[in-house]
Amino acid sequence: MRTADLPAVGALADRIHVEHPEDPEVFAERLKLFPEGCLALAKGSDVLGYTLAHPGRIGAPPPLNSLLGTLPDAPDCLYLHDIALSPEVGRQGHGSAALERLIDVAERHGLATITLIAVRGSQPFWRRLGFRRVDDDALRAKLASYGADAAYMLRPTKAEMPDGL
Repeated sequence: MRTADLPAVGALADRIHVEHPEDPEVFAERLKLFPEGCLALAKGSDVLGYTLAHPGRIGAPPPLNSLLGTLPDAPDCLYLHDIALSPEVGRQGHGSAALERLIDVAERHGLATITLIAVRGSQPFWRRLGFRRVDDDALRAKLASYGADAAYMLRPTKAEMPDGL
């Protein structure tokens, strides 16, 4: 992802995540703080999908539409903020491919876990990719800004995956 992609990324986010709007500054800050975790799927000058991820702390997801300020000093996970694909490129393997790239990023940074918040009924998709739901009272309060169906999920990186997954 490049700075020039940010208006198109924001427009795509607004189309896909109508019930979870985020300010343009959120996307710009993620790109500035951790460009390795910000990917864009483009066809020519059209952005058809994007990924935002950054180092974080297990059990401490940032509230929706919030600025981070800085990355944590001692991260223990790669927090996957979003993989968003326009309908015309959905179900073509781009989400799985983006996750594979992020697994490599996490491993290069010594992060053995990837975390995310599943919304809008996406838990089955994430389960197929090796994520498991974490239920915890403290986490429920942190997920409030993401909606009633939000679920905190995590998975180990490839190097840490148990046999059979």
